[in-house]
Amino acid sequence: MDALRQGLSHFSGTSRVALLMSLKRGDHLRVYDPQNLLRDHEPRLRETMLDHIDWMLTGPPMRGISPHEQHPLPDPQLTGLIAHACRTRHTWLQVWFTEEHPGMCSTGPTRCWLEYAANQLSLDLGTVGSLRAGVSAFLLQGYALHAVRDWIVDQRNRAMGPDTKLRVYPTLDAVLGISHTREEGAWPEGRLAFIEPAWCERLDYLARFPAHERPLLANLRHCRKMLQSVTGSDRILVSDGVSITGITREKLPPCTIVADYRGRHGFLWLDAELVCSFSDGSFHSSDRRPNLVHLEEFLFEARCTAEEQQKLRRVALRIVECAQDRKHGCALIIDLGTPPRTLAGQSLVTPVDLDTDEGLSLACALAKVDGALHIRRDGALHGFACLMDGLSVAGENRARGARFNSALRFTANKDDLMVIVVSADRPVSVIQRGVELTSACAWLPPSTFATPPLLEHWIQGP
Repeated sequence: MDALRQGLSHFSGTSRVALLMSLKRGDHLRVYDPQNLLRDHEPRLRETMLDHIDWMLTGPPMRGISPHEQHPLPDPQLTGLIAHACRTRHTWLQVWFTEEHPGMCSTGPTRCWLEYAANQLSLDLGTVGSLRAGVSAFLLQGYALHAVRDWIVDQRNRAMGPDTKLRVYPTLDAVLGISHTREEGAWPEGRLAFIEPAWCERLDYLARFPAHERPLLANLRHCRKMLQSVTGSDRILVSDGVSITGITREKLPPCTIVADYRGRHGFLWLDAELVCSFSDGSFHSSDRRPNLVHLEEFLFEARCTAEEQQKLRRVALRIVECAQDRKHGCALIIDLGTPPRTLAGQSLVTPVDLDTDEGLSLACALAKVDGALHIRRDGALHGFACLMDGLSVAGENRARGARFNSALRFTANKDDLMVIVVSADRPVSVIQRGVELTSACAWLPPSTFATPPLLEHWIQGP
C-alpha cells in the first residue's frame, strides 16, 4: 500500500490509499486506512457495505479461474474518491480507494492502477514462499506508464475490438522521448498523431512520404526535426506506430492517439478525450490548470453576488495562466474589504476595467512588475506594484521566495482578502489569514501494522 501511495503521489500529487477486504465468503469486512482517507464517508460505507450486503454474499465461484482474472463489483461511489471493487481467485472482496484530485485529465489510468493493485494482492496471497517478496511494491510504485497504456488499450479495444495493430507501448515511449529532445535549443511544439496502420492508407495527406524513406519512430532526433514542419499551425504529423508516414490537416480517424507538444510539457489525447499530461520524461494526471477552488470558496463565503464571483474567478484565472505561460512570478491581492483599503504601491487615477480584453491584457503585463496587483470586489484593478508587509508569522518557509512569505505576513490579520502567489516555476499558492491553503502535508506510512479492524467497529470510531 505504501508503494501504491508513492506511485500515485508522483502521478497525481500527494495521495492516500485505503482498502476494504474480505478473504473468504461470509467473513466480516476489514478496513485498512492508515491516513484516514475514508473518514467522513462512514454513512455511505454503512449503507453500501453493511446495510445492503446481498451483493456481497452472492457471486460466481472463483476457484479454478486464472489467478489474473477479476470479477468486477459495483463502485461504492464515495464523493471525491476513485474506487475499484472486485473478487479474485484468492480474495472474496477487495475495494481499493484513492483521492480524485481536482484538475485530473482522466480518472481512467488511476482506475487501472487500482485494478492492478488488486491483482497483485491476490497473487501475493496465493503464493507460497517468499519468491514474490517486494515484487508487487516495485511494480506498483512505477506503474504510471503502464496505467496510461492499459487505459488506452481498454478504450481502443472497446471501440475497435482486440485485433488492433498499433502498439501502444512503443508509441508512449516515443511520445516521452521526443518530449525532452530539443532541436537547436528549442523544446518541441506541434501535434503528432498515431493512427491505426490500416487507416493510414486512406488518409488524405498534404504530404506523404515513400515507404522506404519514412523516418522511423525509434529515431527520436529525426522525428523531432520533422515536428518542426507542423509547429505553430493546424497541420498534424502522422505516424503508424513504426514510422512517420506524412502530414495531414483533415479530421483524424477514430481511436487515434495524439501527442500535443507545448514546449517543456504536453498533453496526450485519445480522440477528443484528454488522457494525461507529460513533462520531464514522465506522465502525470494533471491538466496543468491552476487550482483556484479555494478562491471560489472564499468568494462564496464572502457573500459575493454570482456576477462578482464569475468575474473575479475569470480575472484571476486569466492572470495566473498568463504568468505561468510567460514563466514569471506574480501576486494577486483579492480584496473584498469594506470600506476599500488603500495599499502602498502604484495607485491609479481610474481603476482598470478587467471586463475588457484590453484591460485584462494590461493587468497581465503589469503582473510582471515587482509587487502585487490589487483587485477589489468590483473586479477592477486599483493598483499594482503593491507592497505586502506585516509581522513575522508561524509557517514562514525560507525555501520559498520573498513574495510567498510576504503574502503570509500580509494576510495574517486580515479576514477579508486573499493573496494568490504564482512562482516562476509554475506552483500556485493560495494564502488566507497567514496560511497557505494549497499546501499538502506529507502522508507518512504507519510505524506499526496492527490487524485491520472490522468495518463495523471502525465506523463506530475509537
